[in-house]
Amino acid sequence: MPRQILTDADIHPAIRDRLALHGQAIVSEVQAAVAAHAVVVVGMGMNPVVRKARRALDAAGVPFHYLEYGNYFNTWRSRNALKMWTGWPTFPMVFVKRQLIGGAEDLLRLIENGQL
Repeated sequence: MPRQILTDADIHPAIRDRLALHGQAIVSEVQAAVAAHAVVVVGMGMNPVVRKARRALDAAGVPFHYLEYGNYFNTWRSRNALKMWTGWPTFPMVFVKRQLIGGAEDLLRLIENGQL
């Protein structure tokens, strides 16, 4: 079942541009990294689950590109734009070969199954 999002017809014309531009810089930065690297981890400081994902990739010998956006005390609005873009509610966000594979637990499953 596809993720449900509002269509342009369901958004008032007066806010469409503002909505389209919300967080455009951070989303563009992540999109560029995903296009340039086979594995990208998007995270935030002070998050032990992000650290777990990075350590798992290091232990598996998988090179990755890491982008960090703030921590629990700041930058939440910028990170919110990433959540809106991907539909993924938590960090890390892990991309493999341009595809969002989920978070740390999803990454660990792929590593354990030899699918990474």
